[in-house]
Amino acid sequence: MKTPIYAIGLHSFCLMLLAGCANAPPSPAPTLIINGCPAVVPCTLPATSPRSNGDQLTDQDRVEAAWADCAGQFDMVYQHQQAKP
Repeated sequence: MKTPIYAIGLHSFCLMLLAGCANAPPSPAPTLIINGCPAVVPCTLPATSPRSNGDQLTDQDRVEAAWADCAGQFDMVYQHQQAKP
């Protein structure tokens, strides 16, 4: 059985098209767009019930850390709002 001439030509044409796809430059990375403010959770201060001076100092450290976390959230939102055009 003989192979028709048009079958060989079509096969060669397909291989030529596939070879052309190998040299394409990579696609650019998509640009991420973020709409909206960062998530903010309510600020809470830990409950305290000191029984000694040592407990009071420990509680003071915990409250100061909680205030620092809360201030950090507000700073984050402020910076986000200032960055908007």
